[in-house]
Amino acid sequence: MTELALPALVIEEVELVETGPRLVLANRSPGPGETQVPIDSLLALELIDSGPTGVRLAGLRIWVGETLAVEGSTSPPILPPFAGPRSSLDQTSDSVRVVLHPVVPLESLALISMRVVAQTADGEAQLEAQYAFTVEDRTPPRLLAAQAVAPRQVKLAFDEEVEVPAGASFSFVPEGRPAVTLKVIAVSLDATLLWLTLDTELTPDVRYLVTVAGVSDSSGNEIMPPYDRAQLVGFRPAQPPGRRFDLWQMIPAHNRRDDQTGDLRGFIACLQEVVDLLLSDLDRWPQLFDLERAPERFLDLILRDLGNPFSFSLDLPTKRRLAAVLVELYRQKGTAPGIRNAVRFFLGVDITAIVPLAAEALVLGESELGVDWVMGPSHRFALYAFDVVVARALTQEERARLRHIVEYMRPAHTHFVTLVEPRPPEVPDHWELGESDLGETTALH
Repeated sequence: MTELALPALVIEEVELVETGPRLVLANRSPGPGETQVPIDSLLALELIDSGPTGVRLAGLRIWVGETLAVEGSTSPPILPPFAGPRSSLDQTSDSVRVVLHPVVPLESLALISMRVVAQTADGEAQLEAQYAFTVEDRTPPRLLAAQAVAPRQVKLAFDEEVEVPAGASFSFVPEGRPAVTLKVIAVSLDATLLWLTLDTELTPDVRYLVTVAGVSDSSGNEIMPPYDRAQLVGFRPAQPPGRRFDLWQMIPAHNRRDDQTGDLRGFIACLQEVVDLLLSDLDRWPQLFDLERAPERFLDLILRDLGNPFSFSLDLPTKRRLAAVLVELYRQKGTAPGIRNAVRFFLGVDITAIVPLAAEALVLGESELGVDWVMGPSHRFALYAFDVVVARALTQEERARLRHIVEYMRPAHTHFVTLVEPRPPEVPDHWELGESDLGETTALH
């Protein structure tokens, strides 16, 4: 067997540098400020006397909240609300260990305060301390209310923030007739609110009972009966004042009188629901071509109908603005103001100049007339070519968009050649004393 020699630690002398309180409250469980304490936890603490006499049991009192839990002068000292089978009080020569076993579990999410009053046997040291802890969340969420906010949308309100696991379900039971059966096809979560999207429209004015299953709070507590259900009334869309489109009143009077069983009235009520939905769709039709209120998919159709030549990915407000100005952009096509306005609309960039092509620019002190520089363009392409000058540096995506815009908006016989952007400022080559040579490694600036 291999032998190992391990280093040894020997304490030869202990010196007390700082004197603390003689009577100390220690080994608290749960500790001060602790959270998520289980509701069935034991409450334990220990009183330690560093002096020679120990703790006086008759002077010990402990409160849990507003309830007196330990009275040291009585027998037994632990009082009934906290004298469960696992409770105990053990005293030694220098300490007292108390364990409280609540007969009733702690209240969910309660802030429990502990107050301890004690003294030593010789009466020279007293202690009065208080601390608190928070119990875990064991309260399931509650469904407070349900409301139909649109023909196919229902809002559910809970008393706390909830989560929707994969197995959660929602059921709708109509409490009136006639009524359609409903199925939830999408769920959207917003803190304490759930937005349910239905597969078909709610029957207007019919009362439904919605029941929730599987929804839980952040601590995993699932919703439980009877707080898992609520009533709502089917959504009825707004209609113009004075409209009267009652199919039952359109039926001849003798047919209404002959309907002793109510079957005809029930059948007409089914038709009335369909008619009301059709009338609601007709009432919403003007919104579909209103640029300020049209849904995005209809805005896309409007832009397609206007022949939108720009294939950029745009947000909803920009689509509305584009639909409003696209015809005016068509009118400005082929003009310099049109190019400037289109670039400003899509990119928010101002074009500072649209200049003729500078392919044969004059360089002072170097260019020779008729050799490498001419007074004007020397061929047809250069005659109708131009450059675009912008006021700031662009990103790669902005450059691609600007080129696409200019290519579409330019006059047909012209050619867009170069996009001119500001150059970054040049960093001068400063002089270094004793090393720089004028004209060779540095220059005046």
